[in-house]
Amino acid sequence: MMVAFFSKWITANHLTTMRVALVPFIYAGIIIGEDDKFILLGTWVVFFIACLTDYWDGVIARHQGKTTKLGKLLDPVADKILICSLLILLAAIGRAPAYLTVILIARELIVNGLRSIAATEGVVISASSGGKSKTITQMFAVGFLIIHFKVIGLPCHEIGIMMLWVATGISLWSGYKYIISYFQNLPKD
Repeated sequence: MMVAFFSKWITANHLTTMRVALVPFIYAGIIIGEDDKFILLGTWVVFFIACLTDYWDGVIARHQGKTTKLGKLLDPVADKILICSLLILLAAIGRAPAYLTVILIARELIVNGLRSIAATEGVVISASSGGKSKTITQMFAVGFLIIHFKVIGLPCHEIGIMMLWVATGISLWSGYKYIISYFQNLPKD
């Protein structure tokens, strides 16, 4: 019901574009509100909305029956812009370990490279459940690291670091699965 209401005015690509457009505002909120709890909570709300667009763009695309090639390209790119740019910032200001950020971004580059090479050979390596789990876990980690102080007794920074380790483990595992899938689907000469 709600999807039908909103899908009259909004397309999936609008939501995907909005996810990217929110990144500078989240970035600014983290920098400006360095230790201001109210600004950081507001920034977290904007980040949360950006994360929700990742779910809702798919729902609306399926509801409208308009899954497009552009949308299939933009959606994962928007996720990477959102997560990778914020991880870089969080590492730069000391809230996230730089080595985990490098591992996560390197995995993204490797998997995207393999998918691109496979596509030129006519092979499609579709997103796996591990890749989706990785994205969700990264979103939780980044969300906790944006806040980074105690909220209702929860040590957000420590939870964020733990979630980042979990995301790294899932990333490495799903990256390994993508590499195996790539080599298994190579055309036989």
